[in-house]
Amino acid sequence: MQFPQYYLPTARDVGLLSMTTELFLTIALFSFLAGAVFFVVRGNSIHPAHRVSGTLTAVICLVAGIAYWFIRTYYHDMMHAVAINHDPGARRGIIHDAFFAIGQYRYMDWAVTTPLLLLKMVLSLKVKPREILGWIALLLGADFWMVLAGSIGDQQFNQADGTLLVGRHLLWGTLSTLGYLVIPYLLFFKLGPKYGGRTDDESGRAFRIMALSTVTTWGVYPLGYLVPALFAHADMNWVHLAYTVADIVNKLGVGVVAYMAAAEELARRVPPEAVQSARITV
Repeated sequence: MQFPQYYLPTARDVGLLSMTTELFLTIALFSFLAGAVFFVVRGNSIHPAHRVSGTLTAVICLVAGIAYWFIRTYYHDMMHAVAINHDPGARRGIIHDAFFAIGQYRYMDWAVTTPLLLLKMVLSLKVKPREILGWIALLLGADFWMVLAGSIGDQQFNQADGTLLVGRHLLWGTLSTLGYLVIPYLLFFKLGPKYGGRTDDESGRAFRIMALSTVTTWGVYPLGYLVPALFAHADMNWVHLAYTVADIVNKLGVGVVAYMAAAEELARRVPPEAVQSARITV
């Protein structure tokens, strides 16, 4: 619906899937901003050894919230373009092209937040970061290459007709995947076995859960990357939805796991009455 200065979409104008996609983009925006506030306010309710990790979580949520403000804003503008175009093929083309344009902001987000997520995982290990600086550098270098190569691959278009150059897209995707594979290898085979802690240790359990995300929910991103190459006529709203849900789980969900482990460690080491004011009351 068009108001004097603003456009508000409806399913009649843009379709139910587009409306659902914007809903999830907005949920992600609000969730990340709320998460940033929560982790700042609750910083004193976790063990002091993990407060740097809590600060990183707040920063991750803040950066993701800002990124999703841009993503949601441009997606909303795209919906207006779809609404005023009544040709089904043209509408699919707008959604397809806008996916890659808006996706630049996802890569900007990932370039900042995924290294911080990995640092969070490392900080839960039973080792001082300076003792494993080489492994950390390799971990962050692989992560940056993963994001950089993926962003380059998503911009491989024929200048004449605007079609995706599938071969180049898949080549850069393969190079990005090589960086991605280094990350779980280091976490599971190099760092985890040596510094991951005991199975009954809160920090050790938190590390294993967070590291597990790199081979589960992180896998959504390379799968989404393949969609435009393998399914040229796919509705890219499905990929938007998958990326958005994965972002919420990987950033906010992992932050909650780390927070609960750090809060439990504080409760175990400090008498309850000493930290009662820092607890969440129900």
